[in-house]
Amino acid sequence: MPLRLLLPNIVTLIALCLGMTAIRLAIEGSIEWAVSAIAGAAVLDGLDGRIARALKGTSRFGAELDSLADFLDFGVAPAFVLFVADLHVVKSFGWVAALLFAMACGLRLARFNVMLDDPDQPLWRKNFFVGMPAPAGAIVGLLPIYLRFGFDLSAPAPGVAVVESLYVMAIALLMASRVPHFSGKSIGRVPREHLAVFLVGVAAALLLVFVFPMQSLVAVTLAYLVSIPFAIRRYREMDRATP
Repeated sequence: MPLRLLLPNIVTLIALCLGMTAIRLAIEGSIEWAVSAIAGAAVLDGLDGRIARALKGTSRFGAELDSLADFLDFGVAPAFVLFVADLHVVKSFGWVAALLFAMACGLRLARFNVMLDDPDQPLWRKNFFVGMPAPAGAIVGLLPIYLRFGFDLSAPAPGVAVVESLYVMAIALLMASRVPHFSGKSIGRVPREHLAVFLVGVAAALLLVFVFPMQSLVAVTLAYLVSIPFAIRRYREMDRATP
């Protein structure tokens, strides 16, 4: 088998290992490192598909492996980390929120796999995800942990843990819903005249992530949540324009 077919799958397996490691780190009490492992898995998930397309190494096997890895990385691992870190304070209610999050992620991935085989889908819809994508759901769902560790907050009181559980349920609902989200697949080229600005921006973003990781994740999460209404409006505009 050519190496170009194996390399994307190796990246997916590394992401799978990061998801499992996040669970272990949560058990050991290293919540911040567990969050970092999930964030790392999200980065690799964004790379494996691009690597496969660049190397012309896409395959049905790779797509299925990626989906299974995503369920662990962005469904099971975040739900477990959330429960161990904060949601356990409200016991069964927090566990229900964690279960709903994992189930919504599984449903989201199953629907995504089915929609891949739809030949009648307009080309413009490839710029949108139906429902919040699993990696974004994991990153956005972990917001309570970013706030706690990024701003040195104490362990949540039961009332706060209930609010956090409701927030996690809301993110689960967004994953299972048909609300459109920007996919980012159209982002692949940088205009030559903007190259220097782009490189400086990327370097600044990486520095902020390394120096202020939790605060940066709060900013990323809020920016993503703000983008949802714009995605809905743009989707409706393009849907109305479709004959």
